[in-house]
Amino acid sequence: MTTDPAAHALLPGYANAKATQAYAQAHIEAGDAAEGHYSDFLRVRMRLSSLGVGTFGGSAEPAVDARIAAAVAEALIKGVNVIDTGAHYRYGRSLAAVGAGIRAAVAQGVPREAMFLMSKGGFLTLRGGPPADMAGWFEREIVAAGLGTRDDLAKGAHLLTPEYINYQLELSRHLMGVETLDAFLVDQPEVHIPEIGKEATHRKLASVFEVLERAVQEKRLRVYGISTYDGLRVETDDPKFESLTAMIGLAEGAAQRVTGDEHARHHFKIAMLPFNQVMSEGFTRFNTATGQGNIASPLQAAYQLEVYVMASHTLFKGHLAQQSVGPVAECMPELANPAQRAMQFNRSTPGLGTSLVGLSTPEHLADLLAAARVPPMPRKAYLAMYQKA
Repeated sequence: MTTDPAAHALLPGYANAKATQAYAQAHIEAGDAAEGHYSDFLRVRMRLSSLGVGTFGGSAEPAVDARIAAAVAEALIKGVNVIDTGAHYRYGRSLAAVGAGIRAAVAQGVPREAMFLMSKGGFLTLRGGPPADMAGWFEREIVAAGLGTRDDLAKGAHLLTPEYINYQLELSRHLMGVETLDAFLVDQPEVHIPEIGKEATHRKLASVFEVLERAVQEKRLRVYGISTYDGLRVETDDPKFESLTAMIGLAEGAAQRVTGDEHARHHFKIAMLPFNQVMSEGFTRFNTATGQGNIASPLQAAYQLEVYVMASHTLFKGHLAQQSVGPVAECMPELANPAQRAMQFNRSTPGLGTSLVGLSTPEHLADLLAAARVPPMPRKAYLAMYQKA
């Protein structure tokens, strides 16, 4: 199984403080973005938009490819500099569509260094769509290529092997058309826990983190992390619970093994979890022992551990584009519709860096750009919504 030869030369560079600061300032001055629209990425002074573009949805056809490419380009041109995709999104087609959008934005003068570009891996990419003979496909494309075995497969769809994650990282770089990815996330590693247990899952993750630390050394990647569905949100007694503190421990070990330096600094810097008006556990559930003497919510723990938090499911599979929870509707009468209120709710959450919005429909891009022009809610007004609820 090989990555496609790049149809275009890979764009050099990666997001940096100087370019993202200049980008943020220019868009605030132009009126594309309000003060407060850009979050600080940890302590490196990079500025990332509080709303980002997600590219999961839509059927696997050329018309949707074109729509995603156009949305990515327009978002980058108009002040949204976080673009998220995954190696399995739309059977790998979203990667190339994002790549086309990036090139269009660069042609319009957006510097590569102002963009924060992310992909994910773990779920099988299945390029070209689901095979008629899944077992035969797996034997040919995965086992024969040395990327994993039947025993490595969880839920019939997820691989957590260093070889497969490295393959998906390379596929992402080449189809997106960039020399260096700003971030790569291991997608939903917790799906392995019900099948092999937490200890074995963590052993797999430790090996995967080594591959990602090596990719950082080789300048194919800047930082990595995990994207979860259940892992960070559930109670501690749930088998799928994943602690950010444990993830940091695995990353520290990986960095030390890869460098041979017991003081090596790890590059585990991003955690993603579903967050919205209905799924607010990242802010409200105190389930994470930080190792610093306290129990914190995932968002608080991430802040203490220097991990940047991103939200998925901002629109809750489109439901929150149709209606808002009562206190949210009451507190944001100035916003045009429930979709904008959902985005404003998320981006106003203390400790939440960037909320991703899936752009399967053009209207969602218009709502995203409109929300970016509004300042996030003051902390006191935000907290008042929880008191009302």
